[in-house]
Amino acid sequence: MNTNIKYMIEKGAVFPMFYLPPVEYFVKLNTYKPDILIEREEHFPKQTYRNRANIYSPDGMLTLTVPVIKGSKNHTRIKDVKISYDFEWQRLHWQGLCACYRRSAYFEYYEDDFAAFYEKQKQVPFLFDYSEELLQLLLKLTKIKADIKYTDEYHSEYPLPIDDLRAAIHPKRETELEQKPYFQVFEDRKGFLKNLSIVDLLFNQGPQSINYL
Repeated sequence: MNTNIKYMIEKGAVFPMFYLPPVEYFVKLNTYKPDILIEREEHFPKQTYRNRANIYSPDGMLTLTVPVIKGSKNHTRIKDVKISYDFEWQRLHWQGLCACYRRSAYFEYYEDDFAAFYEKQKQVPFLFDYSEELLQLLLKLTKIKADIKYTDEYHSEYPLPIDDLRAAIHPKRETELEQKPYFQVFEDRKGFLKNLSIVDLLFNQGPQSINYL
C-alpha cells in the first residue's frame, strides 16, 4: 500500500451507507464516533443492507428492499445508484412498518419523523442521498454525535488503525455481535431476533436506545 496517500481520517472506521441499518451498525458507530468515514465511491454490491433492511413481522423476519433502476449493477458507484419508483414501494414499506410496530411502545413517538420519508411526493432520485437523510434522522433519534465525513475517492483497503467495515456487516452472514435481548412486539412467536434494523430498537426502546447501544 502506498503510505504516502492521505486519508480523510487517521483513526476510526470506514462504513458503508445502509438503508435503515441494523443494530450492529449503530453499535459500531457509537464505538468509533466521532471519527466516522462513509464510503460513497465504491461500486454498488447487490444483496446487502445498502438497499434493504430487516424488521420483525408477525411471521418472523421481513425484508424491506428499496428497488433500484436496472443498470445499477456492480460497475455503478454507490452514489450514482438511482431508486426506481416504477411501483409504490414507499407505500408498501410504510404499511409494513405500521403493521409491524403500531403496537410497540414508541412507534407513535417517532411516527411523524419516519412517515415523511414514505410520502408519495418524496421521490429522492439517488439511493445514497435517501439513505443519508435517513441516517441523519437516526443519528439524531439515537443521540449519537458523530463527525461524519464522506469519501471522495475509492481505496480498496485502509491502513491500521483505521477499521474497514464496508464488508463486515452483511445479511448473508451471522452477526458476531453479542446482543442482549430487549422486548420485541412478536417475540412470543419467534423469540428474540438479533440485529434487526435500528428502527426495531427505537420503536421498542425509544429514548433508552442509546443506553442499549
